[in-house]
Amino acid sequence: MPISPHLKVAGRAGRRFSTRIALRLLAPLGVLTLAGCATADRMKTSSIPMDDYRNRHPIVIAETAHKLDIFPAPQEPGLDGRSAAQVAEFGRLYQATGHGPIYVFVPAGERVALSRDTITAIGQALAQGGARPVLQVSRYPISNPDLASPVRLSFTGLRSKIADSCGLWPSDLASGSSVEGWENKPYWNFGCSYQNALAEQVADPRDLLAPRAEDPADTQMRSRAIANLRKGTDPSTDWKTKNTSISGVGTQ
Repeated sequence: MPISPHLKVAGRAGRRFSTRIALRLLAPLGVLTLAGCATADRMKTSSIPMDDYRNRHPIVIAETAHKLDIFPAPQEPGLDGRSAAQVAEFGRLYQATGHGPIYVFVPAGERVALSRDTITAIGQALAQGGARPVLQVSRYPISNPDLASPVRLSFTGLRSKIADSCGLWPSDLASGSSVEGWENKPYWNFGCSYQNALAEQVADPRDLLAPRAEDPADTQMRSRAIANLRKGTDPSTDWKTKNTSISGVGTQ
């Protein structure tokens, strides 16, 4: 049965009417969408994801105990060269990040004269490192006489470490009873050892919070460059390696 031309016109008009209604309804939604894009928080969109290892295992600054165990050579009075160098470096660490007294724990059962010589040498080695704190000496019992008993030094100071402990597995990586672990995300313990190693290698924990102050400028280098500029010569440094310009090394 043929369709009437009046019905075709009505159908086209109805579609045009529906299109106009749809456009009027979609226009406010488009404006809202653009407004949402215009007000995006750049700090949130560019921040570190919550499943990143730097958020799960952050490095923090804490007041913890710094310890050093030394084994002085028994044939030498006081401290041998190796032990003295270790104690001097421990004194420099105390001068940079420590406060309060330094505790010295001497194993019980040693001869009193040897202990006095050792304590005196420890104080002198700490002074070489720039530290002159109050030494609090005490003795600790030897648990196993067959093992070497160290002389332990300890003080409280700033130290960088991770906020939690490594080796925690709150979720099962091979769970067969749930879909946990199927999201292809880093597991909980991922990056913990890396963060811990990085925190232990930081010499001064304050470097993680802010940069250090700039050193004074090298006035001799600055004066040389200014003098060369006044003469019209090249102010850069001409490095030489075996009477050959270093810029030409490796070009042949």
